[in-house]
Amino acid sequence: MGWWRKLLAALGLLRATGGTPLCDTCRYDYGGACKRPERPNAFRCPDYKTR
Repeated sequence: MGWWRKLLAALGLLRATGGTPLCDTCRYDYGGACKRPERPNAFRCPDYKTR
């Protein structure tokens, strides 16, 4: 893992799974359920729920 990835992970900008966006595993990742502007590449989201 590069030093920049470690820095982003420490800042909470990357998930522990290697930088996968939250939207890929979010309960609200279907149709028009999520209207957030960060979608589909959000690394932080107050509405995030696992499937």
